Amino acid sequence: MSYLIEIGIIAILIGLNALFALSEFAIVSSRKTRLLQRSEEGDSGALIALGLSENPTPFLSTIQIGITLVGVFAGAFGGLTLARNLSSFFTGYPFLAPYSEIMSVTLVVLVITYLNLVFGELVPKRIALGNPEDIASGVAKPMMFLSKAAAPLVFILTYSTEAVVKLLRVRESTGPPVTEDEVRIMLEEGTKAGVFERAELKMVEGVFDLGDRRVESLMTRRHNIVALDLEDTNEENLIKMKMTAHCNFPAYEDDLDNIVGMVSVKNVLSGMLETGKPDIRSAVTKPLFVPETLRVPKLIESFKESGLHIALVNDEYGSIQGIVTLHDILEAIVGHFRESGEVVNMPVVLREDGSWLIDGMAHIVTVKKMLSLNAVLTGEGEGNYDTIAGMVMYILQRIPVEGDHFDEGGFRFEVVDMDGNRVDKVLAAEIPEIKEGSEESSDMGN
Repeated sequence: MSYLIEIGIIAILIGLNALFALSEFAIVSSRKTRLLQRSEEGDSGALIALGLSENPTPFLSTIQIGITLVGVFAGAFGGLTLARNLSSFFTGYPFLAPYSEIMSVTLVVLVITYLNLVFGELVPKRIALGNPEDIASGVAKPMMFLSKAAAPLVFILTYSTEAVVKLLRVRESTGPPVTEDEVRIMLEEGTKAGVFERAELKMVEGVFDLGDRRVESLMTRRHNIVALDLEDTNEENLIKMKMTAHCNFPAYEDDLDNIVGMVSVKNVLSGMLETGKPDIRSAVTKPLFVPETLRVPKLIESFKESGLHIALVNDEYGSIQGIVTLHDILEAIVGHFRESGEVVNMPVVLREDGSWLIDGMAHIVTVKKMLSLNAVLTGEGEGNYDTIAGMVMYILQRIPVEGDHFDEGGFRFEVVDMDGNRVDKVLAAEIPEIKEGSEESSDMGN
């Protein structure tokens, strides 16, 4: 009967250890958003668990005290009771009698340690990870009571720990609680698990990328701008508006650097309904000018403050470099919207031989994503270019000609088409093997 009582006490101690381990992992691994949602639905246990997770030091100290005491008591009790009874069993064998005491203590400690690890640590932790919020809500109240009861001892331990840390001159980390890379990893894992759609992942990644992009990477370049010359007749400008699918047009006098304002199709039509004839000049409204170095988040703020959805982009000398719209920002997040009758023109196209045909105006971020290129390219970190054409010119340090090629980031880039002095098309092919120590940017030539 005494054996059963002793075994029962050991089982109770292991059960207490399991409860502590279960509570610790459940509360620590619970998502605060889910606990908050449950608390708003009236779950008082979830509210307490949320409080413990937001201020975990007293709770974790209490858990550590409990686990330590349980381990000490289990080992001491087993050594004093079970080991003593087991020792009498070994003394029945003459060749084991001299070692009976040490053998019995060793065997009892090993068995108790094994049972405590499996049933007191590993199994409850695995259970807690499977359904942390439900378990945390259930154990929160007794754990809070236990934390209050152990508060004096926790205070002593906390004070002692802080004193030792200060003595060792250990500085606390001031890093951010969650980094952008960690969020990206969580989104990837959620997508693989089916929690998020692949399209949702792409949109969130697009939003993250916007923070590092400048206006010049989104804008329609100067040579592609369709603008209205106010010195032309109204009929000529109407024909120009009809030939494009745009809703807004820059209006200028003399040259494109002398922008007078913006003309919307809506304002022109409204004026025609009132007067019966078109008047482009009367439809001109005040434009919004932004520098080409402006970050996209700041551009969004400018759109909100001005109430406009289109802006003209200036360089440091005041010359017009392009035009950017809210539609451009949306396309940077969700991808290109093809208009009715528009021919599909992808900036990066995979060819049958495995190489990539890249439009010169393709943004370097888009190109790296399509090519799965993770290396930092030459000059990229300093912001020396935004497009693949800019990269080519930066690396070659001259106006390229067709046939120019170089190696960069494990790929061979070759200029296959030029439009005047502008790089129109670039061919990228992965290099099968790069010898160690060789330079990534090499073999430049015609």
